[in-house]
Amino acid sequence: MSREQRQDEVLARSLKARHIMMIALGGAIGAGMFKGSSSSIAMAGPSVILSYVVGGIILLFVMQGLAQLALQNSKAATFRELMEPILGRFTSYFAGWNYWLAWVLVMSAEVATAGMFLNHWFPSVPLWLLSLIVSLGITLLNLFQVNVFGETEFWLTGVKILTLVLFIIIGGVLLFTGVGDHPATGFSHLTDSGGFFPNGLSGLAQSMLVVMFSFGGTEMIGMTLGETEDAEKVVPRAARGVIVRILVFYVLPILVITSLVPWNQLDDNSPFVTVFTAIGIPYAGDLMNFVMLTAVLSAANTGMYAASRMLYTQAGAGQAPRFFAKLSARKVPVRAMLMSTSFLYIGVIIAFFAKGNTFDLLMVIPGFAIMIVWMLLLVTHIKSARNAGTSATGSLLALIALIVIFVGVLLTSPLSGTLVLAAALVLIALSYKLIPRLASNNNK
Repeated sequence: MSREQRQDEVLARSLKARHIMMIALGGAIGAGMFKGSSSSIAMAGPSVILSYVVGGIILLFVMQGLAQLALQNSKAATFRELMEPILGRFTSYFAGWNYWLAWVLVMSAEVATAGMFLNHWFPSVPLWLLSLIVSLGITLLNLFQVNVFGETEFWLTGVKILTLVLFIIIGGVLLFTGVGDHPATGFSHLTDSGGFFPNGLSGLAQSMLVVMFSFGGTEMIGMTLGETEDAEKVVPRAARGVIVRILVFYVLPILVITSLVPWNQLDDNSPFVTVFTAIGIPYAGDLMNFVMLTAVLSAANTGMYAASRMLYTQAGAGQAPRFFAKLSARKVPVRAMLMSTSFLYIGVIIAFFAKGNTFDLLMVIPGFAIMIVWMLLLVTHIKSARNAGTSATGSLLALIALIVIFVGVLLTSPLSGTLVLAAALVLIALSYKLIPRLASNNNK
């Protein structure tokens, strides 16, 4: 029996279908939806709708591939263990550390942002202290059994989904019938401020990184394989179900936003605040501040889960010191979690005390890292299908599209960001021989 199989049996399988569905949605519907959508709209204008549709179609094939791979390997605890038998140890090592780094950075950003949202209500409290309190809270929450994490994420994500549903309903009414002093707006704003492509195809291409980063987190389903009841049945069903929900909760709100308000008149912080304020909803700023706080707490919570489980499985596979494969009495990888948490606090320090755009440069990494993981999942599915003598045309087309987007965004991104990304990927690749050797010495 392999080390990874033993590890899979030790993990507590206490996550249910509703938990993993909300975990995937929680990772994807974060600040990227409520706050980051303003950036993508500013880049592409109304044509950003196409970016979200294209991203959703790509995501469809990624999740279908993940579902089929999960069916074929019921012993896998995370998606890196789906890759290793097919693409080899280096690929699983690279994907694992790449994904861990991405979520550590995302956690840092989300916690720093949570401090800013809390500062709206507690202006006299230093930002660093608010972020520290959030970090400690997330750390303590993840020390409990995994079903506590799943239940917490279920309700945090529920708040976000309820907000989006209400927004879509209110927006639909304003678009087609109007309310009081607000006549029906229709869809004229999609073309009356520079056309549907106000910034051309280059603007559309640039928005794709924000879009792909926003969708990042749906692959979190692949991190729950070892802790889900009847994973071989539940995970494929959840993977397929999350697609429709992601498309509904991203494409429809973006369509409503760009239809109700000209794209160049949106609030820099959150387009939702602009829309709610325009239609006269009282305390719109406080309402969205609460929702966005919930969103970033949820994303940071799922990030902690993803980072700790990935480090845990890396250690179990001999690709990180075995020290991090130790579980607590509650079957939680506490050591891996505390290691990930330590980098979380370092990230918070960088966010508040480093020079100007240092942290912005670091945040280039997660968007590309998520795309790399998606591409590797697609390659795994394509090769698995070929080994089985079946077709994977959808995965192949999605892979080609991702490569085009990846290269296109690299070519249109600032050179400094590209260099930071390249340095991170090269360091991960070069450490392939070193870290397993250290892990081996640690086990002696």
